[in-house]
Amino acid sequence: MIGTWRWNVGFGAVGGMMSLLFSMSGNTFAVSCVRGIYAFAVFFLLAFLFRAILRIVAMPQPSVPALHLDEQDGGYEAGSKFEAVIPDESDQLHEMLKSSPDGRPAAPNAEAAQTNQFQPLKPPQLVSTQNKDPEELAKAVRHLTGG
Repeated sequence: MIGTWRWNVGFGAVGGMMSLLFSMSGNTFAVSCVRGIYAFAVFFLLAFLFRAILRIVAMPQPSVPALHLDEQDGGYEAGSKFEAVIPDESDQLHEMLKSSPDGRPAAPNAEAAQTNQFQPLKPPQLVSTQNKDPEELAKAVRHLTGG
């Protein structure tokens, strides 16, 4: 624990005295003293909690132990080293990049290349107000607005 119990008593005394002085103006002396004692207990416990948290935060972190060298495992303790070898797949990657997105080989001529270009989607118009009866449109608007 950081510090001593005297810090708790000092913090509790300051809190109790402040509570006593502030409550004197609106209460009797006995009620103010009881509230001062309660405040002393609460501030005493808060100081204890604060010191405990401060100790946890200020505690030095344990150092990481050094690896034990072992001749059997190439100089490292078992499970302390991970080796991964990734096979060379650059040829397959180049072939995939040369092919079109749908998996077919890339088109050798310009005509076939133009067919693979982006074309925006043209959805059909779902609702049209052309050739509608004005009374029917007004009825629909009244229904939607709740009027």
